[in-house]
Amino acid sequence: MYIAMNRFRIALGSEEVFEKLWRERDSYLEEEPGFQSFHLLKGPTDEECTLYASHTIWASEADFRAWTESESFKKAHSQARAPQGTYLGHPVFEGFQAIL
Repeated sequence: MYIAMNRFRIALGSEEVFEKLWRERDSYLEEEPGFQSFHLLKGPTDEECTLYASHTIWASEADFRAWTESESFKKAHSQARAPQGTYLGHPVFEGFQAIL
């Protein structure tokens, strides 16, 4: 199993816009070999931002990497346009191989 996460720092006041963007876009993940599940997680808020993480589970890292090079990936990410100032920096990717 492979877990792929992207962490997002979202500007205060932009949380609803960010969540709506994710809720309404087509992800095409269900069609991908090895895809198992997706969650959008909301974390703590500080004086600057709210932390979010996208969390996908794949059968293998190879399945995840294949998806990142697919047409489905390109289509899904072409919809990911948010108003300027929503994101405080680029997403931070973290990948994890399950060992237990």
